[in-house]
This record gives sequence, structure tokens and C-alpha cells, in this order.
Amino acid sequence: MKNVKNKGRKQWFENEEFWIRFAPIMFDTSRWAEAPIIADRIVHIAELEKNCSILDAGCGTGRIAVELAARGLAVTGVDIIQSELDAAIDSVKAEGVKAEFIQCDLRHFKSKRKFDAAVNLFTSFGYCDSVDEDFLILKNIAASIKKGGTFIIECTSREIAIMHFTEGEEFERNGSFVKTEFSVSGAWEGLVSKWSLTDKTGFVYNHEFTQRLYSATDFVFLLKKVGFTAVKIYGDFDFNPYNQHAKTMVAVAKK
Repeated sequence: MKNVKNKGRKQWFENEEFWIRFAPIMFDTSRWAEAPIIADRIVHIAELEKNCSILDAGCGTGRIAVELAARGLAVTGVDIIQSELDAAIDSVKAEGVKAEFIQCDLRHFKSKRKFDAAVNLFTSFGYCDSVDEDFLILKNIAASIKKGGTFIIECTSREIAIMHFTEGEEFERNGSFVKTEFSVSGAWEGLVSKWSLTDKTGFVYNHEFTQRLYSATDFVFLLKKVGFTAVKIYGDFDFNPYNQHAKTMVAVAKK
């Protein structure tokens, strides 16, 4: 396990308590159940074969990393939160597969090793304080990929946020009661999320954050600016068109 210290002021996604409390909510059984399908789609669209190397940038609890490793890929997962990496390591051991995990902030991630492919999934992009920091993450990922390699990023785009906007919801999951409230920042420049979790003991944990919203056109521009030569945008992991029926935004970039 490698440790790379973060530099500068801490941002909300570096708050380990948030991930400890909300990981069971965000990565419930349904999210784990869809992981094998997504892993198969990644292998197919990136044309990966056994022993190909892949970077899971922002791997979290290892939901996708485990499945990619099970398909014979050489997986390296990177995440800033140690508790998430610990869960990923446990999952890899439980499944009897191998993967490397590195604790690092993607804004500072540098890799001498070049990968055949990289992924950034489950809307893990757009949370930094500035566009420059977001750009730096894409630049670092691009620099870690071999010429001819593939980068797949799945994100809530501006179009998706508009089409599927809701002001909030309430639900129970894994023994906790969760209330969410959503609002728009600026001219659809960001999506403000307020989450409140009440656990079994009655303890209430509140958290607020903003995700910067990029359009699909923005993403194509940014990905080409960091060195990708071709970018295609899809509306889901079945690689259907990115149109009014899109469920999410999946960008597939070739270097």
C-alpha cells in the first residue's frame, strides 16, 4: 500500500466520516449487483484482454475493481479515503482475486506505470472547488494511460441533471432514514445536495455539497484538451445514444 499525502486545504470529499456513514447507503446491494454487468461492458468497449492493466480512478469500496480483477485484468485502484480502500481490500480477499490499491488524491496522482485503460465511475467527478482542479484530475488520468488506450468516465452531466431533476426524496436503507434535498446553483452550473441521515440510535448526520455540472460538449472539449484524440458520448452502459432517453452520461475517450 502506498501513501501519498494530500496538499492544501481539505475539501468535503476528504471527510472520512461522510464516507463511513453514507457508503452503506450509496453502495447498497443493488449497486453491487450491477457491477458485473458494468465490468463486462468496460472490458468490451475498451477491447481489454486478460492481463491488460486498468486504473480505477476513485475506486471507492472496490465495487468495479473486484469485478475487473475477476476477469483477469491487472487492476490498480486509487482513492483518497482509507476506509474505502480498506473495504476494497477486504472485498478482493473475499473474492480470491488480486488488485493493487493506492491511497492518493487524484489531483496529485502521478503514475510512472502506463495503463491500457482507466475508468472513473459512479458520478465521481465535478466535486472540486475549481474547474482547474477538475481539469487536473483528467490531465493526471490521461497521463497514466498508454497511447491507444481507453478512458471511460460516467458522470451526471448538465443535461442529465436537468432531465432527471427532483427536489428531493426520503427513504430507508440499511437501517437508516435518509432525506435528500436538491437545488440548482447558478445557471445550472452546479447541483447542490443536502443529505440528512438518521441512524438506528437516532443520531442525525447532515452533509451538504455541490457537484459542478458539465455538458457533454464540455466533456468532449476537456478530454481532448488533456490529450485524448477521439471521444464518444453514450447514454448508459449499454452504449445507447446520448439523447432524451439517456440515463446517465458515459464518455469513452481514446488516446
